[in-house]
Amino acid sequence: MNSLPLIDLSIIALYLLGMIGVGVYFSRKNNSTDQFTKASGHIPGWALGISLYATFLSSNTFLGVPGKAFGSNWNSFVFSLSMPAAAWIAAKYFVPFYRKSGEISAYTHLEHRFGPWARTYAMLCFVLTQLARMGSIFFGIALTLEALTGIDMRTIMVVSGICIIIYTMLGGMEAVIWTEVAQGIIKTIGAMVVLGIVIMEMENGFSDIIGIGSADEKFSLGSFSLTDFTTSTFWVVFLYGFFINLNNFGIDQNYVQRYHTAKNSKEAARSIWLCVYWYLPVSMVFFFIGTSLYAYFHQHPELIEAVKQQVATDKGIPATALTPADYGDKVLPHFMVTKVPHGLLGLIIAAILSAAMSTISSGMNSSATVFLKDIYQRYIDKDISPKKELLVLYIATAAMGVLAIVTGIVMIGVKSILDLWWQLAGIFAGGMLGLFLLGMISRTAGNAVAKLATMIGILVIIWMTFSSLLPDQYDGLRNPLHMNMVIVVGTLSIFLSGLLISRLKKT
Repeated sequence: MNSLPLIDLSIIALYLLGMIGVGVYFSRKNNSTDQFTKASGHIPGWALGISLYATFLSSNTFLGVPGKAFGSNWNSFVFSLSMPAAAWIAAKYFVPFYRKSGEISAYTHLEHRFGPWARTYAMLCFVLTQLARMGSIFFGIALTLEALTGIDMRTIMVVSGICIIIYTMLGGMEAVIWTEVAQGIIKTIGAMVVLGIVIMEMENGFSDIIGIGSADEKFSLGSFSLTDFTTSTFWVVFLYGFFINLNNFGIDQNYVQRYHTAKNSKEAARSIWLCVYWYLPVSMVFFFIGTSLYAYFHQHPELIEAVKQQVATDKGIPATALTPADYGDKVLPHFMVTKVPHGLLGLIIAAILSAAMSTISSGMNSSATVFLKDIYQRYIDKDISPKKELLVLYIATAAMGVLAIVTGIVMIGVKSILDLWWQLAGIFAGGMLGLFLLGMISRTAGNAVAKLATMIGILVIIWMTFSSLLPDQYDGLRNPLHMNMVIVVGTLSIFLSGLLISRLKKT
């Protein structure tokens, strides 16, 4: 088993204790549902923007993005390039809509528009998306810390999960936001430190990275073909990114709930753009880390053998059969173990933990909020007392944390964190976004139309997701499109079929 030096362990312990301390500090204010869910609407726009940025910059970014860039190229960076278009729509239309409604749940509108089923359906899609997101992030934490310490991945998930549950339950949304401000800064510094160390380890520094990366097409954004939607082209990733980011900024409870913490609509809209301004360049840094690691191990191929042997053993295949994509997620942890100086290693681990904790804590808080508003108060107890509201929020927060840990444990052994998260997000978010767009844009689509359109969309999503499992004799019935197109086609299936059915009913 590896063991971290005392200085690194001290830094990590101080960070975890500090996060719990923040929760304890804000617990003094946490005496109402309004405070727990939206910090009583007193958060400045700049802090909210950094909080949104920190949520985007999860451990999926910290580990999955360098792993993806190492194993392939910069094709996935197109996801970041799609953010401004989605941010513009969200800031202009969605933020004013939610601020005007005053509803803390993003899904109350769907009940007013289509009925209780729509609200419950969207809430379930959201919770499943959160479980997939939080589970993949727990898995990312464990993957890194196991490489650094040798501690079992399940133990790492349980211990880190308990710390996150404690400070999220104690401090509510205000603790989540202000810890995310600190975490956003920590993880940005951590990324820059890692990149600086890799560059210094190169024989000729920055120029070697550019030379090796360019020679092997590691900076490629993918094919620009406008007719190929079967592979991960530039446009496939751009469309996926646009719809996922529109889902995030426009209807994800994580973000909608934050808009209510701002002092006014202008500050809430400003926070979206601040998130984009931070995330775009920093995500580029993470892609460059992956390419830099590729160049480093290209110069020192003997140093990657330990990683390859470990992955080959886990998969039960010869190391010679592996490609860089098979072990990309393990490269950064390996580099950290072997090359990062003591003290700095503790800082970088704290940055990875902060990347995970920010997204998981906000996911727990927002999931607990929709459970209270969309399930408990809707179906169980409409006249719940303020004291019992807080109790339900505490229990729901802890329950979501436990389910997220279990989800992360189930994911042990997946090939790519980023690919897994993108696939699951596309499956669960597509139907929800399509129904929202139908409700906001179409004035004629009613309850029956929305139900039929949603069923069509769900069937399309199921077919696109699982048709690859069909026997060879049914090859013609398989989905020919890339899996990133699931959210695109699923969203459009609900939205466009709803518009068509509404028009046919009128005629």
